[in-house]
Amino acid sequence: MKYGKTLLFFILLTMGLRVTAGKNIVLVMADDVSPDMFSCYAPLTPHGMKLSATTPNIDKLAETGVAFKTAYASAMCGPSRALIMTGKYGATTGALQNAMWLNNCRDTVYMDHLAFGKMLSEAGYATAIAGKWHAGSQMPYEPEVGFQEYCLWEGAKEVLHATGKELQKEDCLWEDPTTPSRYWKPCLVQNGELLDVKDDDFGPDLCCDFLLDFMERQTKAGKPFLAYWPTVSPHGTRTGQPSNPNYGKPGDLGTKGQKDDRDRFRSLNEHLDSTIGRIMDKVTELGIEDETIIMFCSDNGTAVTAKTRGVERGCHVVFMAAGGGIKQRGLTDELMDFTDIAPTLADYAGVNPQQDVPFDGKSLKPFFEGKTDSTKPLILGYISTSQIVRSKDHLLEVYNPMLGMPEGRFFYTGENRFWKGYKRVDKNPEHAQAKKQFFQFLEHYPVVTETDPFWETKSGRKFHKAYTNPQAVEKHLFNHKDYKFYDEE
Repeated sequence: MKYGKTLLFFILLTMGLRVTAGKNIVLVMADDVSPDMFSCYAPLTPHGMKLSATTPNIDKLAETGVAFKTAYASAMCGPSRALIMTGKYGATTGALQNAMWLNNCRDTVYMDHLAFGKMLSEAGYATAIAGKWHAGSQMPYEPEVGFQEYCLWEGAKEVLHATGKELQKEDCLWEDPTTPSRYWKPCLVQNGELLDVKDDDFGPDLCCDFLLDFMERQTKAGKPFLAYWPTVSPHGTRTGQPSNPNYGKPGDLGTKGQKDDRDRFRSLNEHLDSTIGRIMDKVTELGIEDETIIMFCSDNGTAVTAKTRGVERGCHVVFMAAGGGIKQRGLTDELMDFTDIAPTLADYAGVNPQQDVPFDGKSLKPFFEGKTDSTKPLILGYISTSQIVRSKDHLLEVYNPMLGMPEGRFFYTGENRFWKGYKRVDKNPEHAQAKKQFFQFLEHYPVVTETDPFWETKSGRKFHKAYTNPQAVEKHLFNHKDYKFYDEE
């Protein structure tokens, strides 16, 4: 029997097929939400449970696996989504802000850098994506990105591209005259077809249904799978919340024209938690707990209070993983950023991709499996022309020569997290060596300055005008008034 398996393996290799026995991966990314919204993180924050949602399923992932107190991405969705897909910082790819893609990289990023969808597809995985893309001009179902199945919230232009048909007003609800609904009666394209939706169809539920079906089909086929769900939730919009006894009746907390509020935002997060529970239940139902890793993260900090800001809260995101042999660690003081996710997926798939530009991150698999108790000494966040660097005990934020912050703000945090007890040490000689190490690290990932050719382009000139507006600068360089817990003068 052993000889027969070896012979089969040799035959498959000679046929040019990839052979893999890697873990199944379910990767869920929430849209526009900081860690303090989730009840497993909230007790660590100055606000405590006052503002948080109740998220028992997400809490269970954190408890049974590992959840990072400090994980960094970009402070805006487009660059974060390119970052997670490539395992490379914006300084490497050029993706730095929704309106700032250097060297036309919006159109070329997955030609120049390996997408993890393509990487796992070529390794023999079945791959599917659901929800929101917004990570460059190349669509996830195109060969450069590598997703074989999809169920995506799209606009009229993308619907035409995917289906060859014009989107009609009656096909879905609309958030505004140009934006199709992502929640009630959503605009979803599934595997080349525009879904026929009803008034009481809720977008996140339909995407979850799609992924659960995908997981079941691949399990029955005996094929490892990657299910990537960059959700539309809890991104703000006035198209309501579902009332469903299975989800605790969160209720419709608003209609068009009203402002988004904390109750509605909390409710959207609690509904998101219910879909995580559905995924966990499906993994159990299929009997694949030991073969499946569930990862949960967010793309950037909460809108208004964090998103687009060059402070730590802007790029401070959720990241946790559980299942599939991951050691139970709970909340950890170790560090990670989004560059680590793609190499981790490669490690679990058993592949060592050959790239002209290597990953900026490192695999978390040894840490997950308990083979090491540490990750890496420094992590990097960024947005536009600002960079944020973190070690376990120091923080550099708003390093931004272009906006008058040539040395940023430097803090000693000690063992503190979530903004409590940070001390300014910009000129303190006891911390000079740590600061020097930060800037030596940044030499590998240079910040954009006024001399960059991007500012001479049409899009660059337009962005420059908005970005350097005094009101915009003030917002970018400082925390929201509800989060001023340390010295920013």
